[in-house]
Amino acid sequence: MAGFRTLSSGLRALRPEAFGADPSGERMARIRRSPHFKDGVFQNPGGPARTRPSGSTLDFAKVFFDKDTRPRRAPKGTVPVHSTTLADIARPPATGLRLTWMGHSSVLAEIDGRRVLFDPVWGERCSPFPFAGPKRLHPVPLPLAALGPVDVVVISHDHYDHLDLPSIKALAGTDTLFAVPLGVGAHLEHWGVSADRLRELDWHEATKIGGLTLTATPARHFCGRGLRNTQHTLWASWVVAGDEHRIYHSGDTGYFDGFKEIGAEHGPFDATMIQIGAYSDFWPDIHMTPEEGMRAHLDLQGGPEHGPMLPIHWATFNLATHPWADPGEGTLAAARAVGAAVALPRPGEPFEPTAETVPSQPWWRGVALAPAGGRAAGEALVGAGVKTASDAAAAVAQADTVSDDDGKVGKGTEDPESLPAS
Repeated sequence: MAGFRTLSSGLRALRPEAFGADPSGERMARIRRSPHFKDGVFQNPGGPARTRPSGSTLDFAKVFFDKDTRPRRAPKGTVPVHSTTLADIARPPATGLRLTWMGHSSVLAEIDGRRVLFDPVWGERCSPFPFAGPKRLHPVPLPLAALGPVDVVVISHDHYDHLDLPSIKALAGTDTLFAVPLGVGAHLEHWGVSADRLRELDWHEATKIGGLTLTATPARHFCGRGLRNTQHTLWASWVVAGDEHRIYHSGDTGYFDGFKEIGAEHGPFDATMIQIGAYSDFWPDIHMTPEEGMRAHLDLQGGPEHGPMLPIHWATFNLATHPWADPGEGTLAAARAVGAAVALPRPGEPFEPTAETVPSQPWWRGVALAPAGGRAAGEALVGAGVKTASDAAAAVAQADTVSDDDGKVGKGTEDPESLPAS
């Protein structure tokens, strides 16, 4: 028995710090009391969701390692990042609401005099190891230390591309508060965030911070950072409401009917931030396609006449088998098909969702490899992928496409490392 204990202790010593900590004590007792926790795990709305690639391993490997499509999962050159400066974010937004997409799902929201930072990932890789795992396809627009004071950091769930150890450790040295789903606080405390700075919520629970009301709302996803997925930490989307404005961040989620309920209770929103990347037929229940993301946006808004959708969870890391630019192209086509407003800022480009105009140019086209068969053929594939039924919208998308030469992957993006989204 002593030998087994020694082996167990040795294995724990090898556990990477980035794995975080499992919930225990009163935190675990609270998890067990949750109406969304059953049979030892958190349950998804809409029934069980497939959290690992479906089909055979061989089928997945053929797609994942295909030599013809693999290069298209990265830009062919330097991504046009907006070099965010202190001047960009020092002056208050004229409308009272400003969003700055930092890449992937990281967004700085300045809302009614407060600053909210969603899913900050400033690390070079979304991985427990500094030498392996998906690597950035573009640099962060500005150093985390240059961001200035943040009132609250909001975490959607504990996957590496949303909960980043280097970023949390840097923020642990500030006095910011953290709003996290139930159970995720165990990781943050393990990394040096004091318990009194945590606001840990179950779905439909809310907390007030500096005049803002933050509500954890349902999502259809899963959790886990270690070698085993115990489903003991919750995942969530988030509503943030101030005196004048309200916004929504989807985190990671598959499409489900709950978006309509969230919109009916908390919407409409001045802006939604919706996951539209890292989707795949191999895991259709836990990530949305661009078309599904637009459908979720319309459910939340009650129609296309309200605030714009900001597409997130794309362009920064290679996490699926679709071409790098497809989430952007698919979102553009889906928005045009239904007449919805969509904001398309470059990473780091601040914009005000309630202003007269928002960024709308497809900035990625200058550095995206042209689809096999040419740009027009590629757009037809994107349109089919998002199941857009409007021929007119597809024609518009094709008509204003900027033609760019096919080329080799640029320096810094060659043979990018990628992993399945889960």
